[in-house]
Amino acid sequence: MKAIVIRALGGPEVLGVEERPIPEPGAYQVLIRVAAASVNFADIKARQGRYHGAGQPPFIPGLDAVGIVERVGSHVTALSSGMRVAAFPSGGSYAEFVLADEKLAYPLPDAMSWETAAALPTVGLTAYTLLHDVAQLRPGETVLVHSAAGGVGTTAVQLARILGAGSVFGTVGSPAKASLVAGLGADGIVDYTQGAFYEQVNDWTEGRGVDVILDSVGGTVSEEGLACLAPFGRLVHFGQSSGSGGRITVSDLHASCRAVLGYSLGTARRTRPETLKPAAEAVMSLAAEGRLRMQVGRRYPLLQAREAQIWMESRQSTGKIVLIANETL
Repeated sequence: MKAIVIRALGGPEVLGVEERPIPEPGAYQVLIRVAAASVNFADIKARQGRYHGAGQPPFIPGLDAVGIVERVGSHVTALSSGMRVAAFPSGGSYAEFVLADEKLAYPLPDAMSWETAAALPTVGLTAYTLLHDVAQLRPGETVLVHSAAGGVGTTAVQLARILGAGSVFGTVGSPAKASLVAGLGADGIVDYTQGAFYEQVNDWTEGRGVDVILDSVGGTVSEEGLACLAPFGRLVHFGQSSGSGGRITVSDLHASCRAVLGYSLGTARRTRPETLKPAAEAVMSLAAEGRLRMQVGRRYPLLQAREAQIWMESRQSTGKIVLIANETL
């Protein structure tokens, strides 16, 4: 099989194509012929040696994939050969075949396209878990989504509305991205290159602030989030695309009954994989019904993974970037 392999940490040039043997499933694993995979910012951090869940070179990058089950391990009971699944592979997803634990592989609705399915696992489960389980969003509450034009952002804007948010705001980095987020139903969008986002959010909420902030940026964005977080509000931190961590002063929390929470889908996959199934079922159902529209910005052949990552790093991308491993499935 062909796979994209990282043999040294560094820039996009370290992504190379290699021929590797098709792996054999263990007792609790399934072998999947990959139709498509997605590109996530975590893949870039792993390539640079900055992702907390990545191994050392050589390794195959990638968090998620969709395809058809080829073979199952001797102890697998929930899945069978021929099933269409979305999965979080155990050894990277930029490959023509992958292995996944049966707890991290989920049957796909029959009518769902491979492209939609490939865009769904990482961002769908992340966005749903952040809002439903971590922030425990209540009907009528207000939500601010940072990086709202990205994969998690475009999904979270929609899911916040589906889960009953009263108002949904987003931050973006260009007018073109603002137009995309507005089309997904956001009530207000801040171009953070034009001024302080928290000032605009406070204007929109008449000084009260928002109840939930989804923050994948870190740094000063995390710090400034408290300037527009309402009493009893929850700031959920789930990434550091800025490359730095923010500093939170605990005295800003207790009197206002506000909370700063953390979440990592990677940690959940490794330590509590069974907890992800309800989120997978929920987002797949919403996507199959057409209520959740997965935003695919660009698609590339698997062997052009280097170009796909370059595009993501350009900060011009919107929605999900999908890698097509097999056009004929």
